[in-house]
Amino acid sequence: MSKVAPTLEDVARVAGVSRATVSRVVNGTRNVDPGIQETVRNAIEQTGYTPNRAARSLVTRRTGTVALVISGAGGGSDVFTDPFFGRVTAGVVDFLRGHSVHPVLMLADSDPARTEVVEFLRQGSADGALLVSTHPVDPLPARLLDAGVPSVLYARPGRPMPVSYVDMDHRAGGRMAADHLVAAGRYNTTTISGPLDVLASQDRHAGFRDAMARHGFPYVPSAEGGFTFESGATAMQRLLTECPDLDAVFAANDLMAQAAVDVLQAHGLRIPDDVAVIGFDDSAPALACRPQLTTIRQPVERMAAEMAALLLADLEKPGQRPRSVIFEPELVVRASA
Repeated sequence: MSKVAPTLEDVARVAGVSRATVSRVVNGTRNVDPGIQETVRNAIEQTGYTPNRAARSLVTRRTGTVALVISGAGGGSDVFTDPFFGRVTAGVVDFLRGHSVHPVLMLADSDPARTEVVEFLRQGSADGALLVSTHPVDPLPARLLDAGVPSVLYARPGRPMPVSYVDMDHRAGGRMAADHLVAAGRYNTTTISGPLDVLASQDRHAGFRDAMARHGFPYVPSAEGGFTFESGATAMQRLLTECPDLDAVFAANDLMAQAAVDVLQAHGLRIPDDVAVIGFDDSAPALACRPQLTTIRQPVERMAAEMAALLLADLEKPGQRPRSVIFEPELVVRASA
């Protein structure tokens, strides 16, 4: 004979509250005293009650899922091999797990894929979108806004629009790298930028060059990369050809910095004795590199968690004004500079 599943009434009896109070706690209603919420949660644990997700969705009009949308990354292989996207996903998943919300990963690397994302969300298949857009002219943020889909962006949108986002002060990160290299006596400095049609790349590049100018260096040779290992190696080779006496390199992400180290060492140069190298992000390649990279830390996991928190707050109380949360970079000094 199968055991009868616990009900809301069972939880209410153990907690010593009404069935309506238990229902409000289960459905996440805000106006419940924190002490009562704790009592009800303890009773849920004691009884083994499991909310019926389908029934709960009928009451709350929520699915308990949100879409994590990667737009413009160029395909699935880029997403699954790039350490940045892995860190964003980890930050989102860890935060949502604590709120009983499940992410649905969606890749929007083409116009048909973006249309599919919009229709998926418009139909209510997920409660909202966490959007990581890699290109400033990406139409998806505006399309989600026009469709009335609750959305939060990782990084500010390419053009002003009333949407919440998290970002970091990338210019400050570029300035930190320049200040560190100049303080170490490096005056023949070069830089490998990220794609200069990406806002974060523009800001890191501008911050570095502005700080170098303030230190009395009006011109810094640069080569544009694509945030990949291969593009970093190509850019480093080009800089070595154009500036054989260089003594420092600032690369706009750790993957390109790691590639730069490999190229420099292949030319018989010692890191950091002959050439100092600084990366950006403080991701896995910074620790895998030999020597380990001095880098500018971007708190990606914290930023991703905050992005998810902003979306859940908007879902809980619709109609709030959009918010921006800007994180500060941090210089992490290791062996390469």
